[in-house]
Amino acid sequence: MKTGLEEAYLVKGGKKLRLGYTTGSCAAAAARAAAECLLTKKRPDCVELMTPKGIRLCLPVRFFRESETEVTCGVQKDGGDDPDVTHGLWILATVSRLHCRESVSGQEVVIDGGEGVGRVTRPGLDQPPGAAAINRVPRAMIREQVLGAMEKAGYIGRLQVVISVPGGEETAKRTFNPRLGIVGGISILGTSGIVMPMSEEALIATIRVEMELRRAAGDRYLLMVPGNYGEDFLARYPQVDTELAVKCSNYVGASLEMAVEMGFEGVLFVAHIGKFIKVSGGIMNTHSHQADCRAELLAAQAARSGASLETVQKILGTDTTEEAVEALKNAGCLEDTMEEMMRRIVFYMQHHTEGKLRTEAIVFSSRLGVLGESAGAGNMIEKFYRKEG
Repeated sequence: MKTGLEEAYLVKGGKKLRLGYTTGSCAAAAARAAAECLLTKKRPDCVELMTPKGIRLCLPVRFFRESETEVTCGVQKDGGDDPDVTHGLWILATVSRLHCRESVSGQEVVIDGGEGVGRVTRPGLDQPPGAAAINRVPRAMIREQVLGAMEKAGYIGRLQVVISVPGGEETAKRTFNPRLGIVGGISILGTSGIVMPMSEEALIATIRVEMELRRAAGDRYLLMVPGNYGEDFLARYPQVDTELAVKCSNYVGASLEMAVEMGFEGVLFVAHIGKFIKVSGGIMNTHSHQADCRAELLAAQAARSGASLETVQKILGTDTTEEAVEALKNAGCLEDTMEEMMRRIVFYMQHHTEGKLRTEAIVFSSRLGVLGESAGAGNMIEKFYRKEG
């Protein structure tokens, strides 16, 4: 059975990567199948739906469970070639009639989450605290599909849809959900209905969610780390609440833009020199595919701070920033070079944000610890100290 994605690929690094469909698309298709089966007693082999991205899918329905009062149908998640932990999970929808005392003159669809679907516990996410972690777009897709089944069957009344994911609670431990305050399972996601393998858009959307969570909690300043190195390094500051740190991956520029958009007053980055030396050259996406000029930029900052030609040439011959830092230390010009680097990091972050928020940074080496701090970094890090009691 063809799903509609057989010829749909994303070419990345010369490789063809297969597209997939989101948990939201699976939930909508499963809900449509369950509603049709409940109202007509017929089991559909597949469900056709138009995704928000404009790609028409035909998703196979391979799980049915019927009783006197409800029907459960399931669609298996296919994430394509994306490294998606939800790939292969069964997304189930249980549909039942909702009876009420007063007469109903129209059609209504009530959506909730069951086993394996998370519950929101903090404000600032797509759904309010207490609601099932079924995001806005998937909810709209589910509602549209169930209303379509009701229309087709000529049914006037209320239907309840409960989305569940067997194994979802265990899978959620490998997602951002525990960090975001979503407990008990995965989220039903997807703004386009289609999974784009390893897309930059999806990664930035994940960063945005964490930032919105911090803003909704009332935070005016952001603590950001590119990844695990930065997060681990924060352990050297026992007074800092590391739960406040947001991972921005390589997307320094995009994170700064979102911080301005959300009205934050300042951002403090804690980053390894291997990432942030690039920012000293105005590079706001630090992925090596975008730019790999670490030695060149370190050499430039060293030359600007008065390092000898011999030292500059040594730096240009190094393979890692840790090696380059050792060369600077041995030449006695590490401190001056780091001061120059920090000035330029702040300059380019300010330039990128047009001075609309404070930007500070702490840059470190795995071997030597803190290499440089911007002028206001020490003051800003106090804003992330653990609150007593």
